Amino acid sequence: MFEDALERQANARLALAMDLRNAIVEQEFALHYQPVFTSAGTRMAGVEALVRWRNPQRGLVGPQDFIPLAEETGAIVPLGQWILRQACRDAAAWPLHIKVAVNLSPVQFRTGNLVECIEAALNSSGLPANRLELEITETVLLKNNAHNLQLLHQLRELGVAIVLDDFGTGYSSMSYLLSFPFDKIKIDRKFVSELTQRTDCAAIVNAICGLARSLNMATTAEGVETHEQLVLLRAAGCTFAQGYLLGRPCTKSQLLIEAADGAAIRLGNRM
Repeated sequence: MFEDALERQANARLALAMDLRNAIVEQEFALHYQPVFTSAGTRMAGVEALVRWRNPQRGLVGPQDFIPLAEETGAIVPLGQWILRQACRDAAAWPLHIKVAVNLSPVQFRTGNLVECIEAALNSSGLPANRLELEITETVLLKNNAHNLQLLHQLRELGVAIVLDDFGTGYSSMSYLLSFPFDKIKIDRKFVSELTQRTDCAAIVNAICGLARSLNMATTAEGVETHEQLVLLRAAGCTFAQGYLLGRPCTKSQLLIEAADGAAIRLGNRM
């Protein structure tokens, strides 16, 4: 049955959608970067680009509130193009061993010009392709599988790395490792968060790391928040780690170069 609350929710969603499209025009978005370290936790190997939206009236709008709406309305396409261009431009000024990871939405695979957009972002920024990582979830492969696999191979031909995100949380993650030779798989934070309390989580993490090594793929553990978790991940053979223990997301101005030759980067707010 219709209720007034339903109309209020619909109107609020419509208003947010309109503000979202205007935000793209007015450039209200900014990128924050969360560092990715080697599993030893001593050397920064890259960053993951995370988009933030600060609206003059709404204040800071969380990604969980606007990203699904952007995907539903198609606004994720111009927003995603901006994220790619900005992330490549920022990373081009960093030391050569620092890679930047950008998340791709399944909607971007349906536009027909994804490969061209990524190639243009690389060319305009001067960032070498091997310093860009593109993160996808299994949703990309659930629909229009053959077409999206072809796109992934075209992206690989550019020289970028392809990363399977949220590994272990979907329905058919194992089969996707047979469908495409990913460069890296990311271990979901829900396994990492209970790594020290549950033996089954530890067994899953060990199995994922062992599987990745057998397939010549790197692994990154998300959501690392304690030294105990990091020690267990290191023992499991996990390649990289990211989380609040190692560094929180920050603006590019908070990424501080430790040495004049750019040998390493540390976060100004690193814990």
